[in-house]
Amino acid sequence: MHILPAIDLRNGKVVRLELGDYARQTQYSDSPAAVAEAFVAAGATWIHVVDLDAALTGKPANTAALRDIRQAVGSDVQIEFGGGARNDAFIETMLGIGVDRVVVGSAALKDWAWFERLVARPELAGKIALGLDARDGKLAVNGWTEQLSATAIEVAAKTKGWPLGAIVYTDISRDGMLSGINVPATAAIVAASNQAVIASGGLKDIEDVRLCLAAGCAGVIIGKAYYEGRIDLSEAIAVASS
Repeated sequence: MHILPAIDLRNGKVVRLELGDYARQTQYSDSPAAVAEAFVAAGATWIHVVDLDAALTGKPANTAALRDIRQAVGSDVQIEFGGGARNDAFIETMLGIGVDRVVVGSAALKDWAWFERLVARPELAGKIALGLDARDGKLAVNGWTEQLSATAIEVAAKTKGWPLGAIVYTDISRDGMLSGINVPATAAIVAASNQAVIASGGLKDIEDVRLCLAAGCAGVIIGKAYYEGRIDLSEAIAVASS
């Protein structure tokens, strides 16, 4: 299992939000590249980067910081990117900067036919992840402000056999709250699809890493727990590799 420490970018700074609320922001660093270097020093081979500004506008906003991260970590570390991916051109821009995998969330759920065509492009095999953000199992879009009738399990099951890079499953009722990963819900996504499933939202400590590993997750995103000193990244990577 991979550990994906997270860098959320807003106005070029490293921040974290509570429950996705832009008014509940904590800033942790002025240097995204330095944070990325610390991740690599701890043994990280993947980094999860989110452009919070692009998530609002649908336009690349923190490309300078993203390029700095790419340069800082070198070619051996892979970058998963989320935020604002709503069309082919945006995704191609991110891949051109050096991102290895782009997470597509709301845009996929709002235009499934487009997303299906996107994933079917041979040159994008393994480079697209489906982001499923859910509250009580029901999917949410548009910055989590609109809840859909479809469930995360239903949508995950549709992707069986697709050449996705991963499914990133987030329990949005826990995101940024240090309340623990929703392991049962994540395990249900693992069971419903044959995709690599990455757990996200609320990781609080090393026990969450162990639980995600036991549930068959391919990865887990660590955000606030790292920045608040609740978890040692090197230890988490060692546990995930066991």
